[in-house]
Amino acid sequence: MLAPALHILSLGGPVVWVLTLFSIVALTVALVKLAQFWSMRDGGDAVVKQAISHFANGEHSQALVLVKGRRAPRAHLIAQALQLIDQGKLHGDALSQEVMRQARQVISDLGRYLRILEVIATVAPLLGLLGTVLGMIEAFQAMEAAGEQVNPAVLSGGIWVALLTTAVGLGVAIPVSLVHSWLERRVEFQAGVIQNDLEHLLSLDTARSTAAVDAKSHLKLA
Repeated sequence: MLAPALHILSLGGPVVWVLTLFSIVALTVALVKLAQFWSMRDGGDAVVKQAISHFANGEHSQALVLVKGRRAPRAHLIAQALQLIDQGKLHGDALSQEVMRQARQVISDLGRYLRILEVIATVAPLLGLLGTVLGMIEAFQAMEAAGEQVNPAVLSGGIWVALLTTAVGLGVAIPVSLVHSWLERRVEFQAGVIQNDLEHLLSLDTARSTAAVDAKSHLKLA
């Protein structure tokens, strides 16, 4: 396997070496992101829903115990929001803005390095095409230099070697594009569920605060 790969690299020239480097970078980024998403398994739907349910029932400590210390972004953000609510320093819009600010930071971290995959998926086929154009130029220059002694076998050999870079470029770009699209969709999904969780929690806190204020008003009137 190694010998044919090295032979292709030697035939393709610098462009294929650059594309090979791109593929290594893309693979590294993909593995890092997959590991990041794998680590999020400890704070799934069940844990977050249970925590919010406890909070809705007034069981704040039980809710915090469920999510505190978990690495998953959803559970981590719920834990931070619960701690802010329990501290009582922020209320209303100020609390909502702080919770959403923390959420934006986490979502930004989830999308980190995806731009690299997008650039590689875009540039790889263009590099392959550039390599083909350069190879074709060399092939036709050789044909011109040979004059009437042109050997069709040599010409066709030069052309297929030139086309090799386009094939390699597409071979890099297609899987990278698919992986980028899948990871991007995962980030969008996580962003949506995180926003939904936090808005649900904040609405429960607002309802609880309103109920407490109404109860105090009734006591004063009584």
